[in-house]
Amino acid sequence: MTSIRFIAPMALAIILASNGAFAASAEEGKTAYVKNGCWGCHGFVGQGGSAGPKLAPDPKPLDFMAAFIRHTNGTMPPYSEKILSVEDLASIHAYLRSIPKSADAKSIPLLN
Repeated sequence: MTSIRFIAPMALAIILASNGAFAASAEEGKTAYVKNGCWGCHGFVGQGGSAGPKLAPDPKPLDFMAAFIRHTNGTMPPYSEKILSVEDLASIHAYLRSIPKSADAKSIPLLN
C-alpha cells in the first residue's frame, strides 16, 4: 500500500507533464517557489544556502524531485499535494530549469 501511495503521484506528474495536460510555466513556478518558501533554504535562484542544497541550474529530474519532496524525512519537511500541487511542482521544476548557468570565470575580463 505504501508503494502505491509513493508511485501514484510520481506517475501522475510524469504522465501529465509528458502529455501536455498542463503546461509547466517557469513564471508560475517562480511564484510557487517563493510562495511555498523554497527560497528560504535554497536561495531565490536555487543557488543553495546554509540550510538547503543547490537546485539550479540543471535540477534533478522531475520524478526524482517529486519523490523527494513528497516523502523526505530529513530536515526538509515533506510537501503533500494538499500543500504543493502536481502542477505547481512541475512549474517549480520548469522555473529551476529556466535559470541560466553562470558565466565561466575565464569569460569575465575583470577576473582574468
